[in-house]
Amino acid sequence: MGHENITEFILLGLFSDKDEKTKAIFGVFLMLYLATLLGNFLIVVTIKRSRTLGSPMYFFLFYLSFADACLSTTIAPRLIVDAISQRKTISYKECMAQVFTGHFFGCMEIFVLIVMAFDRYVAICKPLRYTTIMNRHVCSVLVILGWVGSCIHSSAQIFLALRLPFCGPNVIDHYFCDLQPLLKLACMDTYVINLLVVSNSGAICTVSFIILLISYVIILYSLRNYSAEGRRKALSTCTSHFIVVVLFFGPCIFIYTRPATTFPVDKVVAVFYTTGAPLLNPLIYTLRNAEVKNAMKKLWCNKV
Repeated sequence: MGHENITEFILLGLFSDKDEKTKAIFGVFLMLYLATLLGNFLIVVTIKRSRTLGSPMYFFLFYLSFADACLSTTIAPRLIVDAISQRKTISYKECMAQVFTGHFFGCMEIFVLIVMAFDRYVAICKPLRYTTIMNRHVCSVLVILGWVGSCIHSSAQIFLALRLPFCGPNVIDHYFCDLQPLLKLACMDTYVINLLVVSNSGAICTVSFIILLISYVIILYSLRNYSAEGRRKALSTCTSHFIVVVLFFGPCIFIYTRPATTFPVDKVVAVFYTTGAPLLNPLIYTLRNAEVKNAMKKLWCNKV
């Protein structure tokens, strides 16, 4: 098996028609991408340099921001350049690399979000044992498990993609390489491979989402023992986490848990988790968090 005689693919982009839309896409997505990089870079540097942000929550937020910046960089630059270029081609190798890195950092984000929910659960439901349960060693092991899990997931995806033979059309109706659009171009029966994609990506998205929902229900249930002020603080943190989770997992579940059909709306839906979530995470986590804001002010005012 292999890609036979196709050495490159043509990406149709977000909107297939050539007009003012493409110029608008260039402007809008360039600004969104730069804002994503800046926001996540600020969080990464602030957490790394600040002495006050030493708790596990910020340790995980550091990795979430790192995964966000990388996920965005895997996909956005190509979309931005293609919006104004005449030839929207991507080589076979580049396409496979994009499948791997997109799934790797997307999966990393999922694992970090689960670990963050676990961290909030321990903080709210087992406050007295929090420091012993969530010690530095445990946090490091959880992050390493996240990296390993992401690597296994993306390796499975790339293994499936490399098995696909391409011998006919090479036009991908999308703005980045992913398994669903590639399956449409393969000259073989892709039913089994599609089932594997759904049982891999679809299962990860759905199961993770259910785990997160259950954790939030448990957290909310245990909040009834808290004072009004404690409840307000905990709710504020959980609400911001929940917004991120819904924005990221809703579109993922929509795309990866259904049989071999692709809808025109898929491309727009994919924007939510490839561009929307990486941009909103830093906004949600910093604007709703006084500790991070103060640490940033301190750090950058000292610098300036």
